[in-house]
Amino acid sequence: MYAETLKLIATFAERQPSPVLPSCLDPLFRRLAGTTAAAEASATEDRIWELWMTHPNTAAARVLDLAATDIAARRFDIAETRLVRLLRAVPDFPEAWNKRATLYYMLERDEEFIRDAHRTLQLEPRHFGAICGFAEICLARGQREAALFAFGAALRINPHLKQVRKTVARLNGRRRGSAH
Repeated sequence: MYAETLKLIATFAERQPSPVLPSCLDPLFRRLAGTTAAAEASATEDRIWELWMTHPNTAAARVLDLAATDIAARRFDIAETRLVRLLRAVPDFPEAWNKRATLYYMLERDEEFIRDAHRTLQLEPRHFGAICGFAEICLARGQREAALFAFGAALRINPHLKQVRKTVARLNGRRRGSAH
């Protein structure tokens, strides 16, 4: 699943997002990639996350919101139960897969994280959050080049990820420093 997820990340620009996602995301991603204004970038990113949390089935979106609240409150077992049920009911909901991936990341259940991040990226190739989470797993596994590749893809989608930029600069500095 790891190599397949890298392939998904490599081809993000060539793949179409799930039709369940609102078409108004397309111009938002173009704006996010093109703006140099920090306030505009922040507002655009917030709007993207807001739209990712929606679904044509409003009950599904409400369950996702409850699961996100459970995760924030560290009620991980309740969140997982909600997300498992939600994904059985609406398997086409990219952000539900991502939220469960996030839960697994927090619980250090890496293989389950990768599986759900992979599914997120199948449905929403531009999901810079899932890509960054995958890159973090790569780093934890000592796979610096794969991490740099994934972080680079995330930055092509959202060049305003300051912490990712810092991580990439640190990794590139370490790589150059170790060559001497």
